[in-house]
Amino acid sequence: MIVFPAIDLKNGEVVRLSEGDMDRATVYGDDPAAQAMLFAEAGAEYLHVVDLDGAFAGESRNREAVEAIVERFPGHVQLGGGIRDAKAVEGWFTLGVSRIVIGSAALKNPEFVKDMAREWENGIVVAVDAKDGMVAAEGWAEVSDVPVADLARRFEDAGVAALLFTDIGRDGMLKGVNIDATLELARRVDIPVIASGGVKGLDDIHVLSLHAKDGIEGVITGRALYEGRLDLAAAIAMASR
Repeated sequence: MIVFPAIDLKNGEVVRLSEGDMDRATVYGDDPAAQAMLFAEAGAEYLHVVDLDGAFAGESRNREAVEAIVERFPGHVQLGGGIRDAKAVEGWFTLGVSRIVIGSAALKNPEFVKDMAREWENGIVVAVDAKDGMVAAEGWAEVSDVPVADLARRFEDAGVAALLFTDIGRDGMLKGVNIDATLELARRVDIPVIASGGVKGLDDIHVLSLHAKDGIEGVITGRALYEGRLDLAAAIAMASR
């Protein structure tokens, strides 16, 4: 199982939100590329980067910071936030991003996502962000009437690399991953699932890694790392067992 340390960007800074609320952002640093290198030194081969401003604006807002991260991080960078057209997708892949995460467009324009998945083999991840079991979009500012499993099923056999499932109510709250909902989704679709939202410590990593055979490809963790509740090297070692 892959451990993805997270770098969320707001106004060029490294932040973490509570429950996806842009007004509840905690700043953890002003040098995203340096933070990426710290994760690399701890053994991370994968990184999850989100342009939070871009997620709300619908287009890149932290391009300079992302470019610096991609240039310096020696592993694979997975990027999301405001990527909603083919030109943006191509631009980031050309720059060196390994995977693109698409959220709002997956809900509102699924054919676009399928087209991108066909064009960029193993390069597109669909973000399935949930609030009370329903899909949220536009930087989590809008909650739809589409159940999580229904959205996920739209992309079966479409060639997407993975589903990124986030329980918004737990994101940045250190409440623990919603294991039950994550597993339910993984078992209902044939697409690998990446867990996100609420990781509070090594126990979350351990439990999720036990279910790798059920389709859990990885887990994203942010605040627990920044606040010293989770040691990244230990988490990577646990996940690889």
